[in-house]
Amino acid sequence: MSDTAGNGAVLVVGGGISGLTAALEAAEVGKDVFLIEKNAYFGGRVAQLNQYFPKLCPPTCGLEINFKRIKDNRRIRTYTLTTVKSVSGVPGNFEVQLETAPRYINSNCTACGDCAQACAEEIDDAFNFGMSKTKAVYLPHEMAFPRKYVLAKEACSVASLGAIKAACKYNAVDLDMQPQTFTLKVSSIIWSTGWNPYDPTKITNLQYSSSNAIVTNMMMERLAAANGPTKGKILRPGDNKEPASFAFVQCAGSRDENHLQHCSYICCMATFKQISYIRAQYPEAKIYVFYIDLRTPGKYESFREKFMADPNTIFIKGKVADIAAERDGGVTVTAENAVTGAKVHQKVDMCVLATGMEPALGEQGKALNVVMDGNGFVVSDAAKGMLSAGCAKAAVDVYTSGQSSTAAALKAIQIGR
Repeated sequence: MSDTAGNGAVLVVGGGISGLTAALEAAEVGKDVFLIEKNAYFGGRVAQLNQYFPKLCPPTCGLEINFKRIKDNRRIRTYTLTTVKSVSGVPGNFEVQLETAPRYINSNCTACGDCAQACAEEIDDAFNFGMSKTKAVYLPHEMAFPRKYVLAKEACSVASLGAIKAACKYNAVDLDMQPQTFTLKVSSIIWSTGWNPYDPTKITNLQYSSSNAIVTNMMMERLAAANGPTKGKILRPGDNKEPASFAFVQCAGSRDENHLQHCSYICCMATFKQISYIRAQYPEAKIYVFYIDLRTPGKYESFREKFMADPNTIFIKGKVADIAAERDGGVTVTAENAVTGAKVHQKVDMCVLATGMEPALGEQGKALNVVMDGNGFVVSDAAKGMLSAGCAKAAVDVYTSGQSSTAAALKAIQIGR
């Protein structure tokens, strides 16, 4: 199968907030746009947040209007569960081969949920980072776009698959779906492939796997979210204890020659934001922040000052050396205070690792000969017809992602004119 749009068509790879923005900017000035996403839904990391800067909005604030604009714009064609397999050609005349993985649910789906009720198996809910379970046929999350279920066929028994298919009165379950390969001809490509949280198990001294009391900053977002595993109540995974004390470990994997050498930019701001979540639920909880430097540039300085003045929030300048699990379910964080030289052993009920932002394109980008810098971010090169946007380009916040996506779209629409 091949698809060719008009002269100057743009391929946007990645359907998070930056990809949505780039696609809309290009389409709304008259360009044909193909928007692809490897997940089963659009929205990317922003969809998983409880709130995001600069206005501390919930994801619905920015995503719903963009989803509506995407649906209303006939120049944008969307593909989920789709990845780039190869790129050939030259700027103005690229030929891109793509593959769409089977969803096993077709466009007849109304998201009624009858299939999930008939399903016997459960799987870890990836949207909640495994902190909850979902049926093996599921809606990725309540705001998912497209609003269609996905079937994890390999997790189901033959009997369960039969029950799922029989339960659907719209004939939306297609167990014979196969991967579909197709080719697009486009003039330019915008890489908006986003980021992944750095794998905390690689930071061996932080002992992530030793205790349920140790979570990542993205897991904390899900715990605080009303549609998260605890319906917005911040509870310790495993025993659902209401924590009386918290530790935040900054630069978990960032600014480290053994892990991510770059500063992930948003982690300090995210920690102050998450302190605000804690304060809303636990006004008297003790909070300890272990940091190397605190970076809250520009307009975020005043946001930081409010929490640094909180007498129950203690800031310790020092790199964490070890986190040890305790018998009561808590953990002890060990660090050397770089100001006083004293060794700190602080026991807390829950510990949040401010894990860094790792560019998501990774090895796939190398295989496609995409130019990346030493940290794995995609280098824009309009002369080669390749642009980057959002966190594929650099570790940035949502606001800056929007700016870089608009810039990428403006450059992309001029290629192949």
